[in-house]
Amino acid sequence: MPQMQTPTMDRMAAEGFSFRQCVSNYPVCSPYRAIVMTGRWPYQTGVIDNNIPLDPALPTVGKAFQAAGYRTGYIGKWHLGKGNDARPFGFDHSIIWAGTNTHYDKSTYFKDGEQGVTPKGYNATLMTDQALAFMGAQGEQPYFLMLSLNPPHSNFTDAPPEKLALYPEGSLPFRPNYRLPKAEEGSIFAKNGSPHYEGYHAHISAVDDELARLLAAIARAGAAENTIVVYSSDHGSMHGSHAVGSKRQPYEESVRIPLIIYGAGHVPRGVQHDALIGAIDMVPTLCGLAGIPAPEGCAGKDYSGVVMNGEIPPERDAQFIMHIAKDNASKGNAHPAPIFRGVRTARYTYAEGPEGPMCLFDNQADPYQMKNLVGEGDYATERAALQRQLAVWLKQADDPFTSSANR
Repeated sequence: MPQMQTPTMDRMAAEGFSFRQCVSNYPVCSPYRAIVMTGRWPYQTGVIDNNIPLDPALPTVGKAFQAAGYRTGYIGKWHLGKGNDARPFGFDHSIIWAGTNTHYDKSTYFKDGEQGVTPKGYNATLMTDQALAFMGAQGEQPYFLMLSLNPPHSNFTDAPPEKLALYPEGSLPFRPNYRLPKAEEGSIFAKNGSPHYEGYHAHISAVDDELARLLAAIARAGAAENTIVVYSSDHGSMHGSHAVGSKRQPYEESVRIPLIIYGAGHVPRGVQHDALIGAIDMVPTLCGLAGIPAPEGCAGKDYSGVVMNGEIPPERDAQFIMHIAKDNASKGNAHPAPIFRGVRTARYTYAEGPEGPMCLFDNQADPYQMKNLVGEGDYATERAALQRQLAVWLKQADDPFTSSANR
């Protein structure tokens, strides 16, 4: 979006490597985070919805880097259970933040499982302060740090005032598929128009400032030549596209996420790649970038050769997408987002719910997914092929959902 003001992200993309078709396989906080921590599917970790604890006995990316001699740190939003300590998951240094959806003065952090502290300030800046302290304390020791900032998650209206000023109310165009009806104003999907829409973008600009601070610190330390920075997100936000809000949807606004890999002296400059990569591939790719073994049981594929050496991407016909459960969503099972399983290919998005096929979009011809082709006879061949792909993914992921191909 040209109206966005994100100079640091723009610089990282211009000077680094971007995947333009990165998919959040499960666009909900806890399940996504469990995937990125373990490289395993939700039914393989047990984290099939928010607020389900991740088993610390599982192999994790933290344990992989720890075993390879890295000093490991986790700072920021956790959302992988009730615990406030990341050390059992392979992190030497743990600062877990809770209550992060109110971004000023209300969030509490727990350092190495100690009693919580509730500081004043914008939580993304405070988390970045802690990240900079961790980085500065490592000296020549190689480190692996996961920094999990909460913005632009709702609350959307409490971004820093100077960032809110960048986006006056009504200044941003909505996507062509925006069509939030008045009947939705009192629902869970209500916070999508002004000032929430502008505030969402203001938070993104604020996160951009924190990225700038991290890159500047790396440069000051003389570590730019041997440091790789990876920027991504756990999901997008609908903001009224297709008349819904939030996430938990098969649509592009929900499942498409950024993935920028930046590192002077390591990562090719200015490459924008269309390889189909997903959250499930993050762990083996991060390990591949560092030249260390991935943890046992990873279901994803290693794309580090694509990034570093221009190799042909791993054979990948589709990415598996899903919304498995909503017991722990806002309003629980009354949450209006549909349960679904689906596939996102280089061209199509196909999803089906418990009752059968739900949507089929041709993303090349219809990038805003405004024409649902799921019932169109002309697409019967494509639909059948996508159903077969989905059946394969379900089996690989140990997912008990029964696809249309097997009914």
